[in-house]
Amino acid sequence: MQKCPYCDFNSFTLQETLPEQRYRAALRADIAHQAPALAGRPVQSVFLGGGTPSLFSPEAIAQVLADLSQALPLAAGAEVTMEANPATVERGRFAEYRAAGINRVSLGAQSFDPAILKLLGRIHVPADVYRSAEELHAAGLTNFNLDLMFALPTQDRAGALADLREALKLEPAHLSHYQLTLEPGTVFAARPPAQIPDQDLAWDMQEDCQALLADQGFEQYEVSAFARPGRQCRHNLNYWRFGDYLGIGAGAHGKLTGPDAGRIERTIHQREPRRYQADAVASLTRRTVEPEALPFEFALNAFRLREGFDLQTYEERTGLPAGELLPRLLRLAERGLLETHEGRWRASPRGFAFLNDVVSSFLDGEKSQAGAGA
Repeated sequence: MQKCPYCDFNSFTLQETLPEQRYRAALRADIAHQAPALAGRPVQSVFLGGGTPSLFSPEAIAQVLADLSQALPLAAGAEVTMEANPATVERGRFAEYRAAGINRVSLGAQSFDPAILKLLGRIHVPADVYRSAEELHAAGLTNFNLDLMFALPTQDRAGALADLREALKLEPAHLSHYQLTLEPGTVFAARPPAQIPDQDLAWDMQEDCQALLADQGFEQYEVSAFARPGRQCRHNLNYWRFGDYLGIGAGAHGKLTGPDAGRIERTIHQREPRRYQADAVASLTRRTVEPEALPFEFALNAFRLREGFDLQTYEERTGLPAGELLPRLLRLAERGLLETHEGRWRASPRGFAFLNDVVSSFLDGEKSQAGAGA
């Protein structure tokens, strides 16, 4: 296995046989340690992501989900997503993953151009994606996401649209469509590939593709997320709505609201899997988010959604009075970056195009973790 040169997720190259049972034991200890903080609240979604969780056998996935359900109640119809690499899923495995409890899959296609896939360091070829999508449909896992990038090295507008058309042929329920970015600490950041489209060309690609997605019945409900009606990713919606979640596993991040209104705690695990396995409980560190950082933390997530937020939700999720936020909202509205709709504040079309400017206006010298799955 190898790590993609653009990837900043917590993933490591595989140099040995995957120690499923040892890692599962660490996950079990981690779940048991953190579950009491939720006080029996039902789990609405599970997201198995970061790296390649499909390297785990269906049996191991079933065991992890059983450990979780023993520690916390799983809500009826809970969304259980697993990320999968098209090159590493064995034939017939998707039916087994469904039997293990997976009901949603996120498949990393990225592109359908073999030359571009090679430039990206991907180990799969387009045929792997076609085969995986066929098997997903055959297994009854029709609620699946495809990750697709644009503004890729050597790509032009026609190429970006061709990739999207190929993706749509596979009938996904959800598409994560995002621009290639050179994330700090990655190989591409240190040695950028040649012929990356400039921002003007990238914007043209984005507009072309968004028009095609709308024409095909996909709603853009988040900056880079598009879904068929009723197929939005519930796990990510909870994240962007500033909900709570447990971070289980090496490098996992979590967020929990304490019993005191406004007391929000961020958790993070040791990134290196061997160290995490050695002591999953000691691996966890906790940080309380200072009240002055909460407006930025909330805005960083909520404004990614087309729906925006209402002031009552802001108060409930942060414990802060909405009146203190209102002057900033009004200033952004005067600049044409925000608008109100049915009592909710949201980014205007112009604000959605300049979302970094919107979010940075809530930054008071504090920076925070951000990210989600698909």
